[in-house]
Amino acid sequence: MSRMRILVTNDDGIRAAGIAALQAALRPLGEVWVVAPDREQSASSHALTLSDPLRIQPIGERMFSVSGTPTDCVLLAIRGVRGVMEPRPDLVVSGINHGPNMGDDVTYSGTVAAAVEGSLLGCPAIAFSNTAWSPQHLDASAEVARRIVAQAQARPLSDRMLLNVNIPDRDSGEIRGLRATHLGQRVYRDEIIAKTDPRGKAYYWIGGDPPVWAPDETSDFAATSDGYVSVTPLRVDWTDGGAVEGVRDWLGQRSDASVPAPE
Repeated sequence: MSRMRILVTNDDGIRAAGIAALQAALRPLGEVWVVAPDREQSASSHALTLSDPLRIQPIGERMFSVSGTPTDCVLLAIRGVRGVMEPRPDLVVSGINHGPNMGDDVTYSGTVAAAVEGSLLGCPAIAFSNTAWSPQHLDASAEVARRIVAQAQARPLSDRMLLNVNIPDRDSGEIRGLRATHLGQRVYRDEIIAKTDPRGKAYYWIGGDPPVWAPDETSDFAATSDGYVSVTPLRVDWTDGGAVEGVRDWLGQRSDASVPAPE
């Protein structure tokens, strides 16, 4: 079995414990390169840095920090910035995130966005998250990640394949197995918390109660709550294929015709 070239990134920053555990777990499987943000970029979603220059700093063997987002990191690595990840990787792996990335929240996730960028650039990609905000069992999560990446090595994922993996924060012996899932639906209870600074100016925090999930036995949230690792295949094409015909009807458009755009 040939050794893989694996690009590792995250959104918690290159010094985070999760990325260190992931790097160590994957090293026996191939040539691991780490290209990650120089600081925390949580909830950065699929942002690209366009208004500021990006700086890449080597910090170790095949390790680079980037003054940008997780998406920036993957783009710089795969597009072949001189001295970084040449040639392109066989697999993009993002994580291990501190905290869950499930359901509707994947749209905010920098961890998932890094994997999305890899997929868009033609590389299969996997995002890994531990469901605890302060994980106590990252070693167990890293072992799960190693097993899944080894499976991808033995049975390669197709180009643009994208998996979102959430791992309950448990010891290895307490993880009940892996389960294929779909994204759950979060019941949002976010609040805008208004404060006043010492100079009398208003500022705001986005806060609220912990998330609540709609009941669904086949969702990612249900799987991790039951002690299983959730493995959710994602797709970059957001088109709602089932609604296209309804939109045609709404536009007063025949299925074999088009309507000129408004002037």
